[in-house]
Amino acid sequence: MHRFSPRHGLAVCAALGLLALTAACSSDDATDAAAANPSAGAVGATASPLNPPDPSVAAAADAALSGNTKAICAQAQRARTTFGEQFVANQKLKIDNASKDAAAKKAAADKSARDVNSFSYALADMAGLTTDAPLKKALTDMSAQVKALKGDVGKLDTEKMDAFAVKLDKACGKA
Repeated sequence: MHRFSPRHGLAVCAALGLLALTAACSSDDATDAAAANPSAGAVGATASPLNPPDPSVAAAADAALSGNTKAICAQAQRARTTFGEQFVANQKLKIDNASKDAAAKKAAADKSARDVNSFSYALADMAGLTTDAPLKKALTDMSAQVKALKGDVGKLDTEKMDAFAVKLDKACGKA
């Protein structure tokens, strides 16, 4: 069984918190795109393997994003921010449940794994929608890195994630 190191967890939380804040503060483009196309933001934020979106809503959102680099970049920023927030909440839940029974610990680990898998899926889905080669590569690489975690955020390499975030920002014209 993987032991959770609070010191490692806090370092990862701090790094992802900064990543989330950077994503949230890096541009007004995300806000502009969300205001112009609210349905595009709705799918990534609420979809998960356990709560799939209405297929017609998903198709409309995909059509709105398809080939639209600016909208995909805005959606990727929102997904990164949401993942950072979920990560911090999941780490807190894991710490809070550390002294509880096995079922509580498993529930926290399962929630974290779902959130990691949803983020990886969202990145891969956006990569499939873009026609911009550097953006597609950045999203695909970041998705593969997140997928390699296999739900275990304790394996998160913050330096690699930071590098992917920089690559994504560059592909989106923000670096």
